[in-house]
Amino acid sequence: MIPFMEAEKEAARQAAGSAAAEGPSWAGTVIMATVKGDVHDIGKNIVGVVLGCNNYNVIDLGVMCSCEMILNKAVEHKADVIGLSGLITPSLDEMVNVAREMKRRNMTTPLLIGGATTSRMHTAVKIAPVYNHPVVHVLDASRAVVVVSSILDPLNSKDYTDEISELYKEMREEYLEGQKEKRYLSLAQAQSKRLVVDFEHVPTPVPRNLGTRIVNNYTIEQLIPLIDWHPFFQTWQLRGKYPNRKYPNIFNDADVGAEAKRLFGDANAMLTEIARNYSLTSKAVLGIFAARSHGDDIAVYSGDDCKTELARFHTLRQQAEGDDAHYLALSDFVSPSSRNTNDYIGMFVCSCGFGSDELSAAYLADHDDYKSIMVKALADRLAEALAEKVHLDMRTTFWGYSPEEKLSTEELLGQKYQGIRPAPGYPSQPDHTEKRTLWNLLDVEAATGIQLTESLAMLPAASVSALVFAHPKAQYFAVGKIAKDQVQAYSSRKGIEQADMEKWLSSSLSYDL
Repeated sequence: MIPFMEAEKEAARQAAGSAAAEGPSWAGTVIMATVKGDVHDIGKNIVGVVLGCNNYNVIDLGVMCSCEMILNKAVEHKADVIGLSGLITPSLDEMVNVAREMKRRNMTTPLLIGGATTSRMHTAVKIAPVYNHPVVHVLDASRAVVVVSSILDPLNSKDYTDEISELYKEMREEYLEGQKEKRYLSLAQAQSKRLVVDFEHVPTPVPRNLGTRIVNNYTIEQLIPLIDWHPFFQTWQLRGKYPNRKYPNIFNDADVGAEAKRLFGDANAMLTEIARNYSLTSKAVLGIFAARSHGDDIAVYSGDDCKTELARFHTLRQQAEGDDAHYLALSDFVSPSSRNTNDYIGMFVCSCGFGSDELSAAYLADHDDYKSIMVKALADRLAEALAEKVHLDMRTTFWGYSPEEKLSTEELLGQKYQGIRPAPGYPSQPDHTEKRTLWNLLDVEAATGIQLTESLAMLPAASVSALVFAHPKAQYFAVGKIAKDQVQAYSSRKGIEQADMEKWLSSSLSYDL
């Protein structure tokens, strides 16, 4: 599908033009937007091209679109369908807000939901109940045409939307019943079952240098070998049916192998051009500091004496009752203040997105949607590769806790290294507001130009942030749902009103607001 997008879209454009004298020829008008505070649009753009190739009039409003703007434009263009997209978890709440406002305005336009953090279950449980008209989750671009054409089919639309509505009702009931059966430890009980790490006999190696460091000297050529191509093919809906669904095995897939090879060739040709023309710029800032845990918090200090506290990261602890012996929080991986054991924490923020919007817009101006999307997809991959490189250099050089590490690219991407690098806003710490502490501590915007939106998405979109834990016992985990007693304690520790904290943690709450 992808290598021929431009030809298909041009054919659709010409068909529309030849029929202009007879009146509008569009199969329907679709308003698409990335919701307020969110800057991610690759998936949305692919959906837009696919719909355009199928003769739908797609009006893409771009990123960080307010509810008012989306709905006003939908009315202005007499949209047949509204499509909302988002990647970060706060976008989920904004989608609920849009659906609620549509109901308040007595709108009847069908609403489509898509994006990496969205799901059919979230759509069924949180979004569909607040709007009285069709709401459908679209898994990916390959389903977009089927969903839109089914919704707009004058003969079968009601049957289709009634079936979706009934399915979502069943899913809601099943979900709510399942929630009743779940049990949660109190925060005190979960803390009593924390992971006890031996910091005395297995201390964290002393960093070679403490403080911050700006590293803007990585070249695109250095990063290309560290690209993880598996997510790249997933972005373009090329998943295949091969036993091991990762690159390079996809090239051997009978269904998508040939197309994957063409896409891979196009991507590498563009990477060569980007490197030659310096079209994208990598920027990064990292920090390594002395640290001690205080309960479920991590204090960061200016020196080894741990006397001057610079900042404090707040962590969340698992509470859902299960068979696990331990209920984890990231603070478990830092030596507690009650022990006279030096410990440290690292962190970084990096981006390869500088220049991507301009290059993407230039291709779009030439009506080359394929290359316009390709630029952003590659910028994302390069940003992740830069994160690999920064983390590698922290382990082997800047911090130096694994100076003899010799891992292949496959081993690096398989996280075979010592320690972890969880990101604020992701499963091990689902609170995006922790990014503010990171930004302030490293003075990220001044050092790199990487900004935070009002919903705490990173701008440019092709950016990565992380905390770095060095101890061999550090492990990735998902906090999961948390109970109200932890939210109360967490809000108090952060000095944020509980109601505000609940909004930021809404997707992690075990209770309804």
